[in-house]
Amino acid sequence: MKTTESTLDNTTHQSLKSPASSLSTNEPDFDRIARPYRWLEYLTLGRALERCRLHYLPNLLKQRHALLLGDGDGRFLAQLLARNPYLQADAVDTSATMLRLLRQRCETAAPSITTRLQTHQASALTVPVEGKSYDLVVTHFFLDCLNQPELEALVARIAPRLTPGALWLISDFRIPGGLMRLPAKFIIRILYLAFRTLTGLRTTRLPDHSTSLTQAGLTRIAHRHGLAGLLVTELWQFTPNPTPPPRQ
Repeated sequence: MKTTESTLDNTTHQSLKSPASSLSTNEPDFDRIARPYRWLEYLTLGRALERCRLHYLPNLLKQRHALLLGDGDGRFLAQLLARNPYLQADAVDTSATMLRLLRQRCETAAPSITTRLQTHQASALTVPVEGKSYDLVVTHFFLDCLNQPELEALVARIAPRLTPGALWLISDFRIPGGLMRLPAKFIIRILYLAFRTLTGLRTTRLPDHSTSLTQAGLTRIAHRHGLAGLLVTELWQFTPNPTPPPRQ
């Protein structure tokens, strides 16, 4: 999955103890599947997840400061940094192996872009973000690793760091209505069971990110479904609540 310092540093680091860490007492170990993950993904769902990740890439070429949570082996980030030459990115993951693969892929895509990339081995729930500001947050197939209290805590931490008009890009699984509802529930249950076996992930159901984001001042401005509704990729935009006028 994807401390109490004031800013994010330039090097990969271990997360320190903090009050928020009590929300996630059994961190899954994605090192176990980091290297074969790409091929496991292709064998099970083909290129469907990759299409979700990249669908809104052309909409992200004006952003300057990005926070990527649990981007895995960096297939999305390498393309984002290559397409957006002005972007500075913080990539956060608990898996040291995933972060090494991410950095290697970014270096292969364009060697100069690594000067614009900082990697942080930490939990998204505890990595220090104080003093930072972002106009882009990316969570591809990451929020489904959180339970509802963890997701709400994450949004509460990140929303104050967003600049007006900031975008939050989400790709995730969903349970559609209609004929696909039961097959989707079965597929998602099997995926959770597989990840529990392979990584120790304890989450067992999809959290509701829409309510948390809406309450934090974000509005969904675009979305696209894939794989018969099993997948969704969404763009959310942050519009801070106006400051109420002082009382007379």
